[in-house]
Amino acid sequence: MTSSATRRTGARRLGPVRRRHIALGAVLLVLAAFGSLFVGVTELTPTGLLTGDQNQLLVLWESRLPRLLAILLAGSTLSVAGLVMMSLTRNRFVTPSTAGTAESASLGVLVATVFFGAEAVGVKMAVATVFALLGTGMFLMLLRRLTFADIIVVPLVGIMFGGVISAISTFFAYRFDLLQTLSAWTSGEFSGVLKGRYELLWITAAAALVGYLFADRFTLAGLGRDFAVNLGVHYDRVVTTGLMLVSVITAVVVVTVGNIPFLGLVVPNIVTLILGDNLRRALPVTALAGGFFVLCCDVLGRTIRYPYEIPVETIAGVVGAGLFIFLVLRARRRTA
Repeated sequence: MTSSATRRTGARRLGPVRRRHIALGAVLLVLAAFGSLFVGVTELTPTGLLTGDQNQLLVLWESRLPRLLAILLAGSTLSVAGLVMMSLTRNRFVTPSTAGTAESASLGVLVATVFFGAEAVGVKMAVATVFALLGTGMFLMLLRRLTFADIIVVPLVGIMFGGVISAISTFFAYRFDLLQTLSAWTSGEFSGVLKGRYELLWITAAAALVGYLFADRFTLAGLGRDFAVNLGVHYDRVVTTGLMLVSVITAVVVVTVGNIPFLGLVVPNIVTLILGDNLRRALPVTALAGGFFVLCCDVLGRTIRYPYEIPVETIAGVVGAGLFIFLVLRARRRTA
């Protein structure tokens, strides 16, 4: 790797982050996850679990533990998807939430519901994956035909593109009297997660693992076609693989727990500001940070209006929007 490439991959690193820092973050995540098990309307206490209270054990195994696993899987894998997409498109603000990927997956869920009705969730997941891949491909084709002087314009175009797809989904949901169904499928929240209703999320964990195995190739592809080809990387194949992983993760999360806005945008950006753009190094930390972010949003949603619950989508939208504005202003200052 040339010195210029080295500067490109490491220019945004703010300070040294060592393994002990990552280990400390993992420990904090474990402690926060353990504490979240005891937050909720139904009483659940460490004493009750240790004494073998059957009601509390039932709540733990049927509701709280599946919910925790769903939170960690959705948060970590969506963040990984955002990091991969950000690297492949060579734009720090192009992620599943700003490229129409999540909205395309939602449209796919609607189409599957209309044509397949009460078919298995796996059918909806497959259709949503195809639509997410097609929507992302359309967005990338659109970018190739347009030239922007400011990289901030690219995600804004993506947000408008996603808005058009959302409008189409809403229109057809209204025509087929499926507005409530569409809202139930796409609103990101974990209150309905029970044992037997989150297991599809393990597919996203497998996809994220594949992403880690391809991390070095994604990093090289993010440096541009010519650079990657000169190093023997099959650029088109690597980009296609990355977009397929992003589409699968996005579709499965949307089908299982709904869309979580800004997650795949703010978490990878913050991590790469600290660690640099090398995916091999940043991807595990991104997964940990994404799980922690969604876990904090979920706990806040359960406690702000206790005993009522605010969906994670709302909390993540408010916090993520603030962080997004900060990142945009920071990028404008750097390019000014």
